[in-house]
Amino acid sequence: MSGNSRNSGHTGHTGYTGHIALLSETLATAKAEDRAALIAYLPAGFPTVDGGIEAVKAALDGGADVVEVGLPHSDPVLDGPVIQTADDIALRGGVKIADVMRTVREAYEATGKPVLVMTYWNPIDRYGIERFTAELAEAGGAGCILPDLPVQESALWREHAGKHGLATVFVVAPSSKDERLARITSAGSGFVYAASLMGVTGTRESVGLEARDLVLRTRATTAMPVCVGLGVSNAEQAAEVAGFADGVIVGSAFVKRMLDAPDAAAGLVAVRELAAELAEGVRKR
Repeated sequence: MSGNSRNSGHTGHTGYTGHIALLSETLATAKAEDRAALIAYLPAGFPTVDGGIEAVKAALDGGADVVEVGLPHSDPVLDGPVIQTADDIALRGGVKIADVMRTVREAYEATGKPVLVMTYWNPIDRYGIERFTAELAEAGGAGCILPDLPVQESALWREHAGKHGLATVFVVAPSSKDERLARITSAGSGFVYAASLMGVTGTRESVGLEARDLVLRTRATTAMPVCVGLGVSNAEQAAEVAGFADGVIVGSAFVKRMLDAPDAAAGLVAVRELAAELAEGVRKR
């Protein structure tokens, strides 16, 4: 695997940093430029496997610093109706974990930017932790976001992820007490995903004060970057969140642009344009 000889970045394990180093460097570069990083989310296999790969590349080409590739799941508890619709299209199209790995590989090889997988725990558990982490690292993946894996049950995952130089990104929520925040951030790596509000993904009128408070409380427990997701859909909201967070995560707005597009080609143009608008937004904080 390329990148496994790098010595920058830190995973809590020695000698192997893998692509977590690239993720850390990318977030550090954004900070050095006095801006937030833009992190895009798109599900693999939507609208097709090839179309999904092109969409991920379009988001990165348009200005996203990092991308999260969603592993479509039949019971996505954190996802709202827009992403559920896209997941359903991908699943009916027969998307497999191998297609997710291919999406990661082709996006990374085409852009050189960090690519993570966002997935619920059940598919990894069924696939096998060692197999999943080895394949993700080999594909050039930077790590995984695991919204439903409890920290207290994550030791085996973290052992394998660390061995392969993968970040383990946990999700914190406004309901998380300070003691729990400290436990979560001490176990995670790469960055912390701060869910801006209670509820599921989707675009919203306002991202709100809860997110700002959560970022402050999370920062009190860790030196890792804190990136905010859930609800950001336009440049103004991106600029607002960039005023207090290290990264702005946008998913449903990208997926909605593709769902609303008259055809696949128009969908890719829409993704690239939205990425450019949001990239401008995160620089205006």
